[in-house]
Amino acid sequence: MIRFTLLLTSALVAGVAAQAQTERTAPLVPETATWDGFHGQLNAQKYSPLSQITADNVDQLEKVWEVHTGDLSDGTGDLAATVWSATPVFANDTLYIGTPFYRILALDPATGEEKWSFDTKSTLEPLTQPAIKNRGVAYWEADEPIEGEACQKIVYLGTMDARLFAVDADTGEPCSDFGEDGVFDTNQYNTVNARFPTSLLQPPTVVGNHVVLGWAGSDWDWAEAPPGAVFSLDPQSGELQWTFETLPEDIRQQTGTANVWTAMSADEGAGLVYLPIASPSPNYWGGNRTEEIPYATSTTALDLETGEVVWSRQWVHHDIWDYDINSAPTLMDITVDGEEIPALIQATKQGFLFVVNRLTGEDVWPIEERPVPGGDGTIEGEVYAETQPFPTKPAPLLDQSHKPDVWWIADAVSLGGCSKLWDDLWYEGMYTPPTLNGSGVFTYPDSSGGVQWGGVAFDPESQTAIVNFSHIVQYIQLYTREDYDQQTEGATNGEGGFHPQTGAPYGMSLKTALNWAGMPCWEPPYGEIAAIDMGTGDIKWRRPIGSSQRYGFYMPESMGSPTIGGPAVTAGGVIFIGATMDAKVRAYDEATGEELWEDIVEAPAVSIPAVYEHEGRQYVAFVAGGNTILKDQVGDQIAVYALPE
Repeated sequence: MIRFTLLLTSALVAGVAAQAQTERTAPLVPETATWDGFHGQLNAQKYSPLSQITADNVDQLEKVWEVHTGDLSDGTGDLAATVWSATPVFANDTLYIGTPFYRILALDPATGEEKWSFDTKSTLEPLTQPAIKNRGVAYWEADEPIEGEACQKIVYLGTMDARLFAVDADTGEPCSDFGEDGVFDTNQYNTVNARFPTSLLQPPTVVGNHVVLGWAGSDWDWAEAPPGAVFSLDPQSGELQWTFETLPEDIRQQTGTANVWTAMSADEGAGLVYLPIASPSPNYWGGNRTEEIPYATSTTALDLETGEVVWSRQWVHHDIWDYDINSAPTLMDITVDGEEIPALIQATKQGFLFVVNRLTGEDVWPIEERPVPGGDGTIEGEVYAETQPFPTKPAPLLDQSHKPDVWWIADAVSLGGCSKLWDDLWYEGMYTPPTLNGSGVFTYPDSSGGVQWGGVAFDPESQTAIVNFSHIVQYIQLYTREDYDQQTEGATNGEGGFHPQTGAPYGMSLKTALNWAGMPCWEPPYGEIAAIDMGTGDIKWRRPIGSSQRYGFYMPESMGSPTIGGPAVTAGGVIFIGATMDAKVRAYDEATGEELWEDIVEAPAVSIPAVYEHEGRQYVAFVAGGNTILKDQVGDQIAVYALPE
């Protein structure tokens, strides 16, 4: 299998890197406080240089305004449930929000008063997802805006039915010159295995005069699916600048996806955009795609102007575990053994943190190819990768070498049911393949993540990385087509459960290891947050985060909570994060990990908080929208905090 794809020779890569560093026109870290994208900045550091709120005074934070959008559904009526993971975007002296009903709100950043709103009138149907989803908006403005002309500043919002809308950031009026009457339709390029629309749930990545967008699809249901593609558009006209296809041309008909459904990052000065690329279809059987697919489950760096590959690293070979690269790599300048390195850190569902030179793709600390288990002989047509890449530093966030211990309380409540399940699940460490036998294969970490789409935050002053991650045990089972049809009579699908992998010889199920009472069978903690010294690659501290909650009861915070969402970090030495089941937002001391402040919001804040300054006052904004993966609690709340005046 391809282990390390470098699309340029070593000498040429070194020359490109040196030239990029010499000619850099845009700093990696913005010179002023910026929060104008999904990750705050293009570098995905989620860092603010604002220091009005500090570790000493953050306990005085108070809610200064909130807005309820009205755009929510709990799934009990005519509409599917909503999942809202939008990062508020602060730009043009305005807070811009995208909602799950595919509306854009432009709000006064100090009061929440609405300046304008725009309704795409999109179809509110879960066309590719189990829920109605939105992760927010993107923003662009001209280098030299022409006074009196429309759409010199633009807000973009995508929809599940594959349309990207562009509206004037000042007025909320559609930008009629963009695409067709203000809309770009990615489905016009959906011509191979068009099983579903190429949904635009993640806002595009806006870099200079490029609007770069990937798409989301339907997981686990099709062996042959639309092949992954990334598009770069002109920000004002919507004209297609380039397309990057993630799958080799000769196999696109027989597989699919390997798409970019999550956020990207970019080094504008170096002229590179970084793609976190997902796995091919079907997710849990690869007999239809035994050829090398070098960009699948990879981080791939493209030339921003041409869309050509500069370098690529594949993090899972022949992925049959749905280990999508699900978060943007975080870009950083670090000093290791006295050497200044332009680096990036790529977090993964496996709980790995891969660190490479962002200009060349070369290791910062060694990344080793290690032998992994093969199959048990029950799955026909499969070809297994003999090795997989493992980072040596930082250490894995989760111990994948053995099954986590059974939680004795859950085992007692289930009369030994958890222990029996553990005994019936095959596990030979990480990358144990799916099987037909027993109750299937024990997956730890699982496809719900170690690290989810919030990714890694980074403080460039202290060179500290911050990451939240989950401990979740699931199990995968494959079924012959006949057995699958018998198993799934009356079954329902969602983020887990049964899925057909239509076109493959095997259907599958993905289940979380719970007892009959819904208690996790594995020992806590269920979620943690950690700080890493990026000069040494060592963990500075780690601690449980949040409280697990079910049936109205909260577990002790020492047990932690599964997490979805990500952290923000500030020059005031404060980490802000939601992400937990208990619907609380929190602040931690960056230096020690001590919890300094918390407040309860309407639903789990499964997004990234925004940190911004308006008229000399620092604010922190959370979207409390909920995610049914955590629990059935949805919200429509934007909650904004500041210090007392």
